[in-house]
Amino acid sequence: MTAAQHPADSHDLIRVQGARENNLKDVSVDIPKRRLTVFTGVSGSGKSSLVFGTIAAESKRMIDETYPAFVQGFMPSLARPEVDRLEGLTTAIIVDQERLGANPRSTVGTATDVNAMLRILFSRLGDPAIGSPNAFSFNVPSVKVSGTMTIERGGASESIERAETMLGGMCPRCEGLGRINDIDLTQLFDDSKSLLEGAITVPNYTADGWLVKIFVASGFVPGDVPIRDFTAEQRHDFLYRDLTKVKVESMNMSYEGLVPKIQKSILSKDKESMQPHIRAFVDRAVTFQSCPDCDGTRLAEPARSSKVAGLSIADACRMQISDLVAWVRSIDDPSVAPLIQALSATLDSFVAIGLGYLSLDRSSGTLSGGEAQRTKLIRHLGSALTDVTYVFDEPTIGLHPHDIQRMNDLLLQLRDKGNTVLVVEHKPETIAIADHVVDLGPRAGSDGGTIQFEGTVEGLRGSGTLTGTHLDDRAALKDAVRSGSGAIEVRGATANNLSGVDVDVPLGVLTVVTGVAGSGKSSLVHGSIGTRDGVVTIDQTSIRGSRRSNPATYTGLLEPVRKAFAKANGVKPALFSANSEGACPTCKGAGLIFTDLGPMSTVSTTCEDCGGKRFMASVLEYTLGDLDISEVLGLSVAEARAYFAAPASKVPAALSIVERLADVGLGYIKLGQPLNTLSGGERQRLKLAVQMAEEGGVYVLDEPTTGLHLADVQHLLGLLDRLVDSGKTVIVIEHHQAVMAHADWIVDLGPGAGHDGGRIVFEGTPADLVAARSTLTGEHLAEYVGA
Repeated sequence: MTAAQHPADSHDLIRVQGARENNLKDVSVDIPKRRLTVFTGVSGSGKSSLVFGTIAAESKRMIDETYPAFVQGFMPSLARPEVDRLEGLTTAIIVDQERLGANPRSTVGTATDVNAMLRILFSRLGDPAIGSPNAFSFNVPSVKVSGTMTIERGGASESIERAETMLGGMCPRCEGLGRINDIDLTQLFDDSKSLLEGAITVPNYTADGWLVKIFVASGFVPGDVPIRDFTAEQRHDFLYRDLTKVKVESMNMSYEGLVPKIQKSILSKDKESMQPHIRAFVDRAVTFQSCPDCDGTRLAEPARSSKVAGLSIADACRMQISDLVAWVRSIDDPSVAPLIQALSATLDSFVAIGLGYLSLDRSSGTLSGGEAQRTKLIRHLGSALTDVTYVFDEPTIGLHPHDIQRMNDLLLQLRDKGNTVLVVEHKPETIAIADHVVDLGPRAGSDGGTIQFEGTVEGLRGSGTLTGTHLDDRAALKDAVRSGSGAIEVRGATANNLSGVDVDVPLGVLTVVTGVAGSGKSSLVHGSIGTRDGVVTIDQTSIRGSRRSNPATYTGLLEPVRKAFAKANGVKPALFSANSEGACPTCKGAGLIFTDLGPMSTVSTTCEDCGGKRFMASVLEYTLGDLDISEVLGLSVAEARAYFAAPASKVPAALSIVERLADVGLGYIKLGQPLNTLSGGERQRLKLAVQMAEEGGVYVLDEPTTGLHLADVQHLLGLLDRLVDSGKTVIVIEHHQAVMAHADWIVDLGPGAGHDGGRIVFEGTPADLVAARSTLTGEHLAEYVGA
């Protein structure tokens, strides 16, 4: 007779009832705990809304509420998800594709705490010994303090002269950044103009703005004299004066020379995090070079002189992690044995997860979304936490088929520790290992948001859903491939790990550049091809958009629409912008009223005056083809296609944009849908639609299958074919076997990653690659097409 189950063991499900977040339609689902559940469905079907927007968001919100109100006041406010009931939640750890912080001081080593362990190791064993772990940190400057200290004792006072030096590892010249910049002064100002005439050409320094007003009112420089007529002292004050307090219109303000002001406000940020117009200014005005004092290592001379087993900490951080593991294990000193064990385990995790080709000094802002996601996973592999919920957003992105098996093993490893693992995924290799599958659909946007299937992978295959039908899809090799009409010649490419690569990429065909993660694909394509004239590059950098940004504003579609409305009604175009004169005065064109409740969650409610339409009532009286501007923004791309083609509302410029959006499979999204509600795959395709309008003969695409459902991959291949048939050359960095099989030409890099890669291991047609089976890619492609 078995013992009765303990009541605490009966809570083995996460129950969701009545979820309505974004496009979810009263979704109710039971998810088994301590199992691996994969969520499938087309891009935009509601997977992320259910997993991230409902389950993970509520878990985070409830944990945040356990903090004191004072602490919560400093934390971002989270609204309660639209759901009737959630039961059985556990702590959710989200491992998403958001890039690691674009802080220029953040590296792979600092982001994973490996640097902290290395600094302790060098402070204990370094020869010569130079001090504490801070002496090896490029974020800690050296400090010298001297002065007189007075000690009162026994009714008398005694003065002691004291001098202290606290050694830090920061290179004093580059301040721990590893690079220095040189500013081209001619790009900062036009010396033929005065400040009040708009001499300063730096973004945001307008002649009537506060930034320029401080210069003029400071008394250090005249505002009405051309800069070329400044005296030597005035020019120095204008460009280089140190921080000084000044009075401007009876207010105390800080005055600083233009160059140090720019260095602090703009150049201290990572370029990747800058807005496009700021980045363009930096590209134009600033040249970056490796710091000559520290050779780009960020470290001061003492930190570089102290060595362990023949290496300095700078040498160790520059090594490829797969090589660094061996060096760490070679250190045999009982006094640091536990440290060596922990350090080795963390570095082994990098290798196991397929990131052994990275180095610890790699800036974290340069990692791709997939690399960033796997780097975050390193923190959790050795964690003592169990019974938590891990949430993954397409963890196979950026992975070669050879590496996907490793990721699958890691997901199963997390599950087997007693954790609940939730994965949003499209790849059949990862769907295949699921204990439980939840399929959403049937389509995307307003046509999605319902549960199509729950159960096992075998059950999904026979379910008749879109995912089940396409789960075993396999693209076949083409019977005939196109012939190139010339070639893009690359000679002696040496960027990153490339070892003097020579390759000819044929023009007028579809070329796929492939190879394991870290083999040098991006270095070759972006470094040697993407920078050439006439090349349009669509990479994986994210779209920056607020809740006011939408597909209509991002694609430029709204501009011709506003003009068409203005012309038809004889009024100003600015009236038809929710960010300008036409905005509802109550909600300022947001459509929502946000109420800040202090330490509690911010509440958003639909604006009562405009009903969420974002425009003034008077503006909504103007129509174009029987629709007002808010109704036009409420159209889906497919509906807008018919609307802009109709005689009464014909807008050719807008029609060409919506046709491109439909071409990339975004026919279901609404023109006015906020960008921050789009999924990762939708944002990528939105960017593709915008870039297709660029004039260029060569298109470079970086993993365009990211976020695409199995059923949509065929649609993408049709789009790539149309681009090539229109006379374009298309070069795709891709791991998806369906795209490889469909290519006219394949360039395979390898054979491994990091210093084991960087060489061309195959050039030719997909059929030749399959026949030869000479590379990892060839073996997996042959298996995929059933050869």
